Amino acid sequence: MRRSQRPDDRRNDSARARGCPPVAGNLPAELTAFFGRTAELAALPAALASARLVTVTGVGGVGKSRLAARVAAAVGPRDGAWLVELAGVRDPHLVEHAVASALELTDHTRRSPRQVLLDRLAGRELLLVVDGFEHLVDATASLVQDLLLRCPGLRVLAAGRRPLGTAGERVLPLAPMPEPDATALFTDRAAACLPGFAPDGRDLDDVRELCRRLDGIPLALELAAGRLRVLSPGQLLARLDDRFRLLAGTRRDVPPRHQTLRTAIGWSHELCTARERLLWARLSVFSGPFDLESVEYVCSGDGLHADDVLDVLDELLAQSVVSREESPTGVRYRMLDTVRAYGSEWLEAAGDAARMRRRHRDWYMGLATWCELDWFSPRQTEVATLVECELPNLRTALEFCLTEPDETHLGQYLAGTLWFCWVGCGRLAEGRHWLERAVELDGAHEESRLKALWVLGYVAILQGDTVPALCALQECQDTAERTGSAVAAAYAVHRMGCLALVTDDMPRAERLLRTALDQYRRIGELNSNVLMGQVELAMALAFQGALGDAVELCEDARQVCEDHGERWALAYALYVLGYAAWTHGEHGRARDLVTRCLDLDHAFHDLLGTVLAVELLALFTVAEGDATEAAVLQGAAARIWPSVGLPLFGSEHFGGPHALCETQARERLGDERYEACVRAGAELSPDVAVSRALRRQHAEATGACRPGLGEPPAPSGAPETREPAVSPTTRGGETAG
Repeated sequence: MRRSQRPDDRRNDSARARGCPPVAGNLPAELTAFFGRTAELAALPAALASARLVTVTGVGGVGKSRLAARVAAAVGPRDGAWLVELAGVRDPHLVEHAVASALELTDHTRRSPRQVLLDRLAGRELLLVVDGFEHLVDATASLVQDLLLRCPGLRVLAAGRRPLGTAGERVLPLAPMPEPDATALFTDRAAACLPGFAPDGRDLDDVRELCRRLDGIPLALELAAGRLRVLSPGQLLARLDDRFRLLAGTRRDVPPRHQTLRTAIGWSHELCTARERLLWARLSVFSGPFDLESVEYVCSGDGLHADDVLDVLDELLAQSVVSREESPTGVRYRMLDTVRAYGSEWLEAAGDAARMRRRHRDWYMGLATWCELDWFSPRQTEVATLVECELPNLRTALEFCLTEPDETHLGQYLAGTLWFCWVGCGRLAEGRHWLERAVELDGAHEESRLKALWVLGYVAILQGDTVPALCALQECQDTAERTGSAVAAAYAVHRMGCLALVTDDMPRAERLLRTALDQYRRIGELNSNVLMGQVELAMALAFQGALGDAVELCEDARQVCEDHGERWALAYALYVLGYAAWTHGEHGRARDLVTRCLDLDHAFHDLLGTVLAVELLALFTVAEGDATEAAVLQGAAARIWPSVGLPLFGSEHFGGPHALCETQARERLGDERYEACVRAGAELSPDVAVSRALRRQHAEATGACRPGLGEPPAPSGAPETREPAVSPTTRGGETAG
């Protein structure tokens, strides 16, 4: 009869199958394929070579144990790699016994297990893999530190939610899997339970979305894959809202805490103190990253003093419930969506969800108000960066306001206050979504609704959707006149003038914009919108041939912008000044002005300003004799327009530069070459297109010549047009999209 295999026999068989030499120890054999973690598989052995204690930390189910075991098998020290699983140990005094048992050390003397370990390991070279120690940190840390001090050939690879906190420890935080690796893992596990599973088309899209929704957590992915016995990927995706019940597993060959996603996360929850659980639950109201100040405001009180929030948050960080990340706005924190969902259930069960969501809403209402005021200041760029980081939380606040009774007026106020985000930071479509939802509701507060109406009209205009824009603005004006709201009336008239501008009614545009500017002066209104009204009036004058008056208005707006540190409205003033300079034959100055305009617009992710600048630069380029590059830029602009709205607003005046450029480029290239260049340009991403335009300006300024500048790209798109030759950012990242 063939003898049964010991764990080390099975592991060595697995090692031989992978081409690795057999090693001593008790590591379990790998029963399933390993995916991803390329960087970690390289970093961990290097860390173990330089530090004798390395700890892999991360949230439950992220794959710490599997990674540690694989690296331990690869490292293979002389006396083997030995796994100590402490998850099932409850008494701290039993830690030493568990380690001795895992190392197969037998001793019948009265010596303590620690002394036995010290004696037996003193002259050995081995790797100790300590897993699941979170609930026994003090006892484990004490033993590990003693062993490392007394056993020079010992190295320890620990895997847990938090570091051991001993001297000389190196910590490797383990993040969730990136989408490609997560997709490969899911597909492999799904094929194991559903032979022949090879998703393509819609199924592949659903699998990718599943991996994203499950945060790339291997445990969650494996549990989800097991459900494909009875559900399609699409059905599984549709049921994810009840993810903890859905992903309940039935496997008997894994530790109890890994039987379900709920118990995997609950394992972490059980080990938290009461205050840590309270903060965990309250943090679930945040969406995306959050900073310390918001946590202190939203989550403090009723059992958690504001002065204690930092310490409790630090504990949740140590336990991998919360992760820390650097952002352009400083240090921020994040919870994986699966962890957040678990906390949210506890918050609901405690009956505190509504109150916490109101506190969350209050904080982000205040943040939006502050950002709107600071938009017209030297901190404008900081505001744009901040609102980008806070957008997930702002969305959550909007959703709360627009779905809760008696909160509608606050949702209308918030949607209108964020006009600078929708318009100035290139989020027209999203702004339209929130604004339309807001004005459809009766909030019983006219001022909030009026602001939402004129902002909705503004957004619709920029999207080239004139009928809804006119309806919103007319309602705003009528209501403002009836209620005596001078501010709303001025904005309604202003945006009607803007509507006339993009629909080529220049006399009406001039009249309405002059009226709005007079009203702004009477009520003392001065901000970015007012300056944009001045620039829009200049456009109306320029299109009517009054270039001198247009330049005077824009130079005045330019000065006010520079006095206040305003850059977004400045970009549009530079656009008009560049157009005027080109019309006057000042081609070099025109390119300088519009290039700076493009630089600023791209920094704010303002696609409208960006594409208008690219269109104008295309005209300048063909006038300079480079029809090929001009056509490429027109193709790049054509790719951007669908993300903005109606190309060039359907306007004859705004479309004039484009039409002139196309005519001249076709004459020089011929229809076939022109179309090929446009197609190549359409393959460029907006970032690459902007980089290309800015690079040309730099090349001309330095006397450099772009390689192949006069050669047309191949019809399929030559590499020259696909990738930038330099970084997309030219000034410390300001133009990064």
